[in-house]
Amino acid sequence: MKINFRLLCSLLLAGMFLVSCGSKKHVRTTKQKSKRTTTTPKAPVVSQEEDKVTITTTSTRSTDKVANYVEDFKDVAIQEMKLYKIPASITLAQGILESGSGSGRLAVEANNHFGIKCHTGWIGGRIYHDDDEAQECFRTYNDASYSYRDHSLFLKDRSRYAGLFELEKDDYKGWANGLREAGYATDKRYPEKLISLIERYELYQYDNIALGKSVDERPRVIEEVKEKNTTSYNKEYVVEKGDTLYRISKKYAITIEQLKKLNRLKSDELNIGQVLIVE
Repeated sequence: MKINFRLLCSLLLAGMFLVSCGSKKHVRTTKQKSKRTTTTPKAPVVSQEEDKVTITTTSTRSTDKVANYVEDFKDVAIQEMKLYKIPASITLAQGILESGSGSGRLAVEANNHFGIKCHTGWIGGRIYHDDDEAQECFRTYNDASYSYRDHSLFLKDRSRYAGLFELEKDDYKGWANGLREAGYATDKRYPEKLISLIERYELYQYDNIALGKSVDERPRVIEEVKEKNTTSYNKEYVVEKGDTLYRISKKYAITIEQLKKLNRLKSDELNIGQVLIVE
């Protein structure tokens, strides 16, 4: 039998190809993308309570409303003294008296801390309040600092107060008495009340600051009175904490009635820093 050599070779090649194809495994691979790790921190999870911001301040307010008032307005008074030469101690003491330490109606509703009335020519805001007469017209301000500025201008621009600006810049006693004499207040004890406040709360230290002096420097007017009281010929006495008319009368061997008569006192009430005639 005659075999076709060419045909045989073709068959052998075909068989080898089939065996090769059948044994090859088809594996499908999926290339996984590599995950990159980052060092960026995660945002903190904030709860409802944590999300609510509460601002707490440590209160340094005194229980003394006068002391609080001084703390609030001392810088304004110092600035006014530098500009207009009115003792900061006087301005603060007047503000305390006139505004009830900032709690009076005019201060609360009108930012008027000095009880300045409308007067002729005032074109600003107005509020009506019972004073010497019913429903008198008083000035209103957008801010309390404007009340302080108007107080400075009120004194500076009126000729009846001109003599006060000739006093020593820190002569608060001269200013206290001069204001009463010039008609600023009708209360006969107005100077006494101002001086008592100034000396009790040491408001003269703000005069020192405005004048560039040492804050702790004692005013000359206080030292002079105390020096008088160290002699054996005392005629005046400065009321100190705890003093009563009885105690003072015993000290100077006079009766309470004589003491009240010498000082024109209508009651037994005394103020720290008040000067009494005791001869």
